[in-house]
Amino acid sequence: MLLMMIPSPIMRYLAIDLGDKRTGLAVGDDETGLATPAATLPVPRGPALVDAIVRMIREHEIDTLVLGLPLNADGSEGPRAKCTRQFGVSLQDATDVPIYYQDERLTTYAANQRLARTGRTHKQKKAARDAIAAAEILQDFLQARREV
Repeated sequence: MLLMMIPSPIMRYLAIDLGDKRTGLAVGDDETGLATPAATLPVPRGPALVDAIVRMIREHEIDTLVLGLPLNADGSEGPRAKCTRQFGVSLQDATDVPIYYQDERLTTYAANQRLARTGRTHKQKKAARDAIAAAEILQDFLQARREV
């Protein structure tokens, strides 16, 4: 008897590093386990940002969203985390893509560390920081999934 292996579908993820004025996005999948910075959207939080993210979901054929959750140092949720969860509700209302929340503590620090060695100007670093932070969020999420 010949057993046929049915390949499991590759899950594609979009990570979001939500900001007040700029939001970083990164894409990745569970096959490679890699996260890549995709874009920094210079759009304030609100309906226009939701629309821009929905376009990215369609463009990159995203299956799952990972929203960075800014927890306090002790792991509790403060006002910024509540704001992020409210934005998550707005995204959920606009799309049927599942949303996961990932602790984003130290991701901006990690992004700054990566940018420190690039030789880019301050303006260039600022433009890339949020997308790199989103990639850090997604990489942490993918790593945690592999460890389960």
